[in-house]
Amino acid sequence: MQYQWILFDADETLFHFDAFAGLQLMFSRYGVSFEQQDYQHYQARNLPLWDAYQAGQVNAEQLQQQRFEYWANKLEQHPQQLNDAFLEAMADICSLLPGAKELLDALKGKVKMGIITNGFTALQNIRLERTGLTGYFSPLVISEQVGVAKPHKDIFEHAFAHMQHPEKHKVLMVGDNPHSDVQGGLNAGVHTCWLNRHGKDRPAGIEPHHEVSSLKQLQTLLEAA
Repeated sequence: MQYQWILFDADETLFHFDAFAGLQLMFSRYGVSFEQQDYQHYQARNLPLWDAYQAGQVNAEQLQQQRFEYWANKLEQHPQQLNDAFLEAMADICSLLPGAKELLDALKGKVKMGIITNGFTALQNIRLERTGLTGYFSPLVISEQVGVAKPHKDIFEHAFAHMQHPEKHKVLMVGDNPHSDVQGGLNAGVHTCWLNRHGKDRPAGIEPHHEVSSLKQLQTLLEAA
């Protein structure tokens, strides 16, 4: 196999991340109906915060709290409490993407695997436990713990230190987000694979080494390499 290491993103690369369903479940536990227009209002605040987080302009705690300030005031709750309840709900509905378990089982023992995610600690570990994947990945690198997010190369350098500094041309970064996963991998000098499940156009200036439309296709690609 061409690669000695496969590094994966988590959300929408290995795991479904249905934020709307998670928010509906979370708010139902507060006795609140959460509809599509509420989700659009939430995303109008949440998405720019994620852009700022990935640019290093806000930290994880600021993102988590500021995205729930409106609802915290409305429900007379602390925004961090709502964020924690949201992550708990997301853990309760977690599921793997099609082909994820088959891919990981096929790779286990043939390559080393790790995760580099901009997601939050409270969600990552419990999802790995509930899906039976805890033993598949080392390192598990979480931006909230490192203090820097993809696409910054420093989060990759943090991972490389735990990986005993492998040869970069033997490392593949796989992710669904071209701006954080692919550009991040390119910034760090490793090979990249864009998981483009929805047939999106490739962003200008971002050229992954590989592009696949499914984890099954990725498995075929890696087994042939």
